[in-house]
Amino acid sequence: MLDRLDTIRSGPADPTRPHIVGIGGTTRLGSTSEAALRLTLSIAAGLGASTELISGPLLDLPPYDPASDHRSPSALRLVQALRRADGIVVSTPSYHGGMSGVIKNAIDYAEDMRSDGRPYFDGRAIGVIVTAHGAQALGTTLSGVRSIVHALRGWPTPYAACLNAQTRPFENGRPTGVDVEEQLATVAEQVVRFACAQMAFAAERQEVAAAAV
Repeated sequence: MLDRLDTIRSGPADPTRPHIVGIGGTTRLGSTSEAALRLTLSIAAGLGASTELISGPLLDLPPYDPASDHRSPSALRLVQALRRADGIVVSTPSYHGGMSGVIKNAIDYAEDMRSDGRPYFDGRAIGVIVTAHGAQALGTTLSGVRSIVHALRGWPTPYAACLNAQTRPFENGRPTGVDVEEQLATVAEQVVRFACAQMAFAAERQEVAAAAV
């Protein structure tokens, strides 16, 4: 799987395969949470999914303002990506025991999807990755992220990856241990599997509806 790190694909989603959107990291390139997200998307791509990464400068978004219709180009791209997503991976550093403000602000833009046919994260599997400088904050942050996903009608995957940055899980963007890769592979596999199941279910419903006409 390590040789797939540079195979992340973006661009128009192929309707025949699931499209997985990753949101995470920090506005600083090369963070642990970004490295974890990149590897997870790479594994998802190896499983046949198309992928899209929202990280680094793309997270430098204006504070979400529900009272304004104006959206920056980066905010419009984010919302468009979420609308196309069959599955989502959220990778956040833990700041003071909770999700980082940058990632929370990005997720707040899902409010623009409230009137969609698939509102918010409805019907989508959401994989969660949490990184922290020390183990204490991992559990509280994970619990908080999952609560937010539930509020947005998403399905948090049963497994989540929690990485202690003190153990240096990545070096030059690559995992330093098999356990790190195995955690992220499990997240990727569960998101892709659920997305494929949802796509198959939707296609079956369309066939039944068409046959009833």
